[in-house]
Amino acid sequence: MIRQLLKSCARTGCLLALLLLPFGAFADTLTVFAAASLKTALDTIGADFTEATGHRLRISYAGSSALARQIQLGAPADVFVSANIAWMDLLAADGLLADDSRFDLASNALVVIAPRAAPRPQPLSLTEPGAFAARLGDGPLAMAMVRAVPAGIYGKEALGHIGLWPEIAHRVAQTDNVRAALALVAAGEAPLGIVYHSDALAEETVVVVAEIPPDSHAPITYPAAAVAEGNRALAAQFLDFLKTPAARKILTDQGFLRVMPDD
Repeated sequence: MIRQLLKSCARTGCLLALLLLPFGAFADTLTVFAAASLKTALDTIGADFTEATGHRLRISYAGSSALARQIQLGAPADVFVSANIAWMDLLAADGLLADDSRFDLASNALVVIAPRAAPRPQPLSLTEPGAFAARLGDGPLAMAMVRAVPAGIYGKEALGHIGLWPEIAHRVAQTDNVRAALALVAAGEAPLGIVYHSDALAEETVVVVAEIPPDSHAPITYPAAAVAEGNRALAAQFLDFLKTPAARKILTDQGFLRVMPDD
């Protein structure tokens, strides 16, 4: 748009008027594809980025698998933030990431949640035989898709490691992303759900009833990178903003763990 205005002004002599336009007229829009579990934190960080730079953010939240596939198909993204390294590795192997732009932003943990009700739900034992199935009753276990979405992949791996997967596999209600699983529990449509620690903190109507041991699944890592065909200059500016102490504090306050790079 700015290039078009400059060409027009070169013909009509309006360059001075163009230079007097407000700062916001020169702002660009950055398109960010981000894992759904980052929504609460990135909405806040994005607002701060816009205030600091004047550039607007268009953030598309979904399961990391769906976003990665959209980028493979040519979706116009500038930045991708995944909830696991596998989908980022896939894009890197396809040559779809900007060189040297990738870094690990944060980590997370898995928890089992239940609807918050009175009286407060009791803690759930993950090692007591039959306890998990008993708490489910006739209801489903809400999880993100266990073959594609990182939260579901991690969750299935953890339940398998603990020895619970064969018992409850047929009870799982799979959702497109982890925030949809969170919503099922928050609405009381599922008695239990497996989500990230940060998701549980973002929703007041659920309560954590069990923490899933971190050694029961692969490390949960959120890599971020610029997309090769996107606006690399603006993407680099946003990725640098994600590394600032202010942005990292937002992530920590929202329940993300081991926010990187380290101090």
